[in-house]
This record gives sequence, structure tokens and C-alpha cells, in this order.
Amino acid sequence: MEIPLSELHPFKDHPFKVKDDEAMMETADSIRQYGVLVPAIARPDPNGGYELVAGHRRHRASELAGKETMPVIVRDLDDDQATIIMVDSNLQRESLLPSERAFAYKMKLEAMKRQAGRPSKENCSQVGNDFGKKSSEVLAEQVGQSKNQIFRYIRLTELIPELLDMVDEKKIAFNPAYELSFLKKEEQVDLLDAMDSEQATPSLSQAQRLKKYSQEGHLTLDMMRVIMGEEKKSDLDKITFTSDTLRKYFPRSYTPQRMQETIIKLLEQWQRKRQQQHER
Repeated sequence: MEIPLSELHPFKDHPFKVKDDEAMMETADSIRQYGVLVPAIARPDPNGGYELVAGHRRHRASELAGKETMPVIVRDLDDDQATIIMVDSNLQRESLLPSERAFAYKMKLEAMKRQAGRPSKENCSQVGNDFGKKSSEVLAEQVGQSKNQIFRYIRLTELIPELLDMVDEKKIAFNPAYELSFLKKEEQVDLLDAMDSEQATPSLSQAQRLKKYSQEGHLTLDMMRVIMGEEKKSDLDKITFTSDTLRKYFPRSYTPQRMQETIIKLLEQWQRKRQQQHER
């Protein structure tokens, strides 16, 4: 059935980000041209209208395409059934952010555990047919991850939003982020301060030490600053110049790529000159 976009509300605590990015604009163009080919799934909202279960991106793309309605399949679903459908419809996407995967795994696992705990007549879920298996084992098989990796992702939901954003932005790698998730919330806030003052993000070994000191009750802001101020091995092998430092030596028309090529040529000439001097 066709339902007005204004009557469709987002799913509560929907973990997937709906961005107006290039992919969204392409979807909007497709809907403008062909309409919505796959109906969304929604359930009646007790407060009026409908709660979207699957189809949040199609809903936004329909708005951008100037549509007033979209095709929707309306189903009576309880909270756990709706959560599992909502997560499954999004997990198939190729480019999921770590935060999206973390909250999706957490929501689905909690829903599966609740379903598994109900009497079999009520429990016609994905878990109900896997007798003797834990919900986490079933979920791991469904998403193609190890049970351990599922729980490592779920640990990321313990990070404060600012740190989790840095994981999504690839400023903090997954493994250090997992270790940082064991820090208390107030320690994570202090870590932001230490990272800012030292202009650094933690490596795996630094994150593991931060976790160790936290668990021992010895982690202070000063200690965080000392740890974050250490030179990483990768930094010892790296020399960085700002464009402002180099710009005065080159014509304005030079691109960064051309500047780099010129520097390499000059260094090669300097090296040849030094070799000639040594041979004399």
C-alpha cells in the first residue's frame, strides 16, 4: 500500500546513519525516474502513523526525489521481531561503519536472547530452530563473523560518542578502540583531553597500557598525557613538512605532487654529488 512519507516514523534507536551522500543522491535520482521498486516494511505505531522497520534510506531518498508517498508492507511485529528485521535489512550493505555494526549486533543479539527464552509456541524466530545453540553462535553464523569478533564489536558501544566517531572516521583503529572501551566513561573524557593536548591517537600498545592502569585504579590525566606524548615507532620513521614550510621555495603554480617530485630530484642530485666527493 502507498503511505504518505509524513506518516512513516524512524525505528526507535535506529543504529544506521542515513546520510545525504553521493549514494543517497543516486538513490533519489533512481526513485525520481523509476519510483521505489522494493517496498519498505513498517508496523502500526500506537501513537499514530507507522514505524519504519526496513526502508529508512528509501524513505529519505523519496523525500529528496519530491515524492509524497512510498510503497510499504505493513506487518504486526513485536519489538524483537521488528529489531531483527531492521538489523538484517541493513547488515547486507557493503559499507557499514564500525559503530553501525556494533549497535546492530548488540540490538539483534539482545532480541534473539529474549526470543530464545520464550516458550516454543511463541518463539518462531531464527533462534528457535537452532536447538542447543547459543544466540551468539547463531548470530555469528548468520553474519559470517566469529563469536569473539561479535563481542569485540559490541564492546565498542561502551565508548563515548566522541571516541566512537573517531573509530568511524578511521582516526582510531579497531583494536585500540576495543581496549579503550574498558576505560570508565570519565577516563574516556579525560583521554580526549590528553589526545588533544598531545595531538596523537593511541596505538594498540598504548591503549592496552591505558586499560591496564585503569583496571589497577592508577590512570590519571597526567599519566594519559605522558603515554600519549610518547613517540610511536611509525612516527620515528616519518618526516612531515607542512605546505606552509615548503611553499616559499616553489612557484605558486606548483601542486603538492610537483613539489614532491622536485624535492626528490634535488635530493637525488645532492646524493650523487656527495658520492662523487667521497670517490675523490
